[in-house]
Amino acid sequence: MRTLPDHLRKGMKLVIVGCNPTESSARVGHYYAGRDNQFWPILYEGGVVPEPFDYHDDKRVIEFGIGLTDLVKRPTKTTAELTREDFAEGRIVLSQKLEEFAPHVVAFNGKIVYEQFAQRKCKFGIQKQSLYGARVYVLPETGGPKLVGKAEKLEHFRKLAQLVARTAKGPEVKSFSAEDGNE
Repeated sequence: MRTLPDHLRKGMKLVIVGCNPTESSARVGHYYAGRDNQFWPILYEGGVVPEPFDYHDDKRVIEFGIGLTDLVKRPTKTTAELTREDFAEGRIVLSQKLEEFAPHVVAFNGKIVYEQFAQRKCKFGIQKQSLYGARVYVLPETGGPKLVGKAEKLEHFRKLAQLVARTAKGPEVKSFSAEDGNE
């Protein structure tokens, strides 16, 4: 089965990393195409992009300095189908992409994505460690089981939008208030 292409350019403001494409997203050729996935509405409502659009126009994120990729490129019905080898290969490939494309902020769509990549537990929010000079934000997963409500997801996307805006302004990015830390 085919997979989704990366939507990446050098020096983007933000790269959002998903776990892996669902079979349905790979089939239609677009990111976050699941009926129940809240990604596109929350991306707009949270202020990350200035206008609403949906998965049919996923390539448009590049217009706003945002990239999309996945930790693992192999499509599955659920993340439970991914193997240790899938994640090990994904860590290597994603590291190479982040180093090459040098985004200002990297957001992981779900704890599982960051925890599998970094190989350590995390909380939602800004992480202490940076990746290849990029600030890191872990978002609640927008698809799959609804473990986190829409209001909480929206709040995290708003904080992500604020982080991206601050990071774009330049060097003062290192001065974060206590409320911006891990939650």
